[in-house]
Parts: sequence; C-alpha cells; structure tokens
Amino acid sequence: MRVTKYTHSCLRIEGDGVLVVDPGVFGERSDLAGADAVLITHEHPDHLDVAALAAAAAQRPGLRVVAHPEVLPQLREVDAEVTAVEPGAEFAAAGFTIRAYGGQHAVIHPDIPRIANVGYLISAGAANVYHPGDSFHVPEDAAVQTLFVPFQAPWAKVSESIDFVRAVRPERAFAIHDALIKDFALGIYDGHFERLSGTKYAHVAPGTTID
Repeated sequence: MRVTKYTHSCLRIEGDGVLVVDPGVFGERSDLAGADAVLITHEHPDHLDVAALAAAAAQRPGLRVVAHPEVLPQLREVDAEVTAVEPGAEFAAAGFTIRAYGGQHAVIHPDIPRIANVGYLISAGAANVYHPGDSFHVPEDAAVQTLFVPFQAPWAKVSESIDFVRAVRPERAFAIHDALIKDFALGIYDGHFERLSGTKYAHVAPGTTID
C-alpha cells in the first residue's frame, strides 16, 4: 500500500488498484488520474470537487464512486458507478477492503445543521489507513496503523485533534485538512502534535508518498 497525500484532505492509495479519497476543490486534478475508485466522506466542496470527478469519470469508464446516501444527489452529473454506503458497511473497491465508520460531520456551530460524514478504514493485507473525513469518530473495533488526523478546521481545535489521535492509538499519524492554515502557524500546531499525540507524527507536503 502506497499512500500519496495531496492538498488538504485528499489521499491517493495505490496497491492492486488505485483508490482516491476526498478529491476536493483545493486540490490537484492529477490526484484522480487513473483512479479505479473514489471514496467521498461528505459533500463539502473541499472534499468533493464534482466537476473534477465528472471529468475523471468521462475519461475513465467504469470508475466507481462510493459515498453516503445523502451525498448521492451531488453526484448526478458524474457518469460513474455510484454506490451508497452507511456506517458499518464493509466492501471492496480498487483491490482494497474498506469499512465505513461514523455517520455525522463534526459540529461547526449549534446553529448549523449537521450533515452526513463517513470515515473509511482502508486495508490491504496487514496494512491499513483510516481517513475520518470531517469527524473525530474513533473506530473502536479496529487497530489502526496509519491515521490521517484533521489538522485545522472551523469545527476543530488542536486539543480535540490531539485527543482524537490518543483515542485511536495508531502506530503513526499524518496531518490532513491543512489547507486553511497559514505557513507561520504550522510550526505551532506541529509542535503540539509532536509532543502530545502519543504516536509518531508527521506533517507532509502535498505530493509526498508514504509507504
């Protein structure tokens, strides 16, 4: 399993096939090149670039797209094999075994209605990766090897992100959801994660591949 972290929350995972998670509008359309399947955690545009996904589907007949049922109306213009999944579902895509977790986006503000959000545990043999989308849902029945932790968001504070890593107890953690923060603040956030998360932590640049 080779994981490439793209801008913000997008991951490209390569093994027997190519799986892309959350290709959003902040990212690079190259993240979808040659993809066999795409997982969408929720409908926000920083996680779902509908135009880019439609273009990729036009170039890749048979592309499979997986999302929560509430996200499917956003995908009407995407000519792909669209599959609805809810928390607890286990399925295969692009040669990986995947289990869905969670169900709701983290609270942004009590006055803002919550939307559906699905986290994905993606496995290939003994290796696995957990992408929670915009949530701090802990997959309590899983031993997570590699966690991608939301780094900064309107719905998160650093203590919550650190406590999320501590609760999941992965072998290692990498930052995602990081496009909204300015460079001068990165060191402050990273320092807190490095000291307090309780695991091996790294913040990598877009385009970095993790084996």
